[in-house]
Amino acid sequence: MAALAFTIAKTCMAQPFATDPDALAALRALAETYKTLISGIHYEKVPDIPVQREIYTSLTALLDELKQKQAAAGTLETLKNQDIFYVATFLFRMGLLRSNGRPRSRRFIEFLRGQFPQAEELKREEPRIILP
Repeated sequence: MAALAFTIAKTCMAQPFATDPDALAALRALAETYKTLISGIHYEKVPDIPVQREIYTSLTALLDELKQKQAAAGTLETLKNQDIFYVATFLFRMGLLRSNGRPRSRRFIEFLRGQFPQAEELKREEPRIILP
């Protein structure tokens, strides 16, 4: 869950126009994808909006990388599609609670960013205005 939250925060920090509805749409698409995978059908509906698509592809790339690492290590515990669905649904619901519902809100993204205070990728650039 932490890896997915960090990936969302990192991707949204790289995109200055990313908003909470974009992150929530990407999480919803990810949850729907894994819901269909649980039933045995491989159907992936990638979001149409470019910002949402970038968040979605970064999440799927992370999950694919984690699955490949586990397969290479030969561990008995692997990521299950059902567990990924539950985590994506949890993050989506948490985003609904943390967002204020406005179209340009970034409260959920800032909340995720605040969960990783030591991460260099999520630090804001210092302002360039010099104050006396």
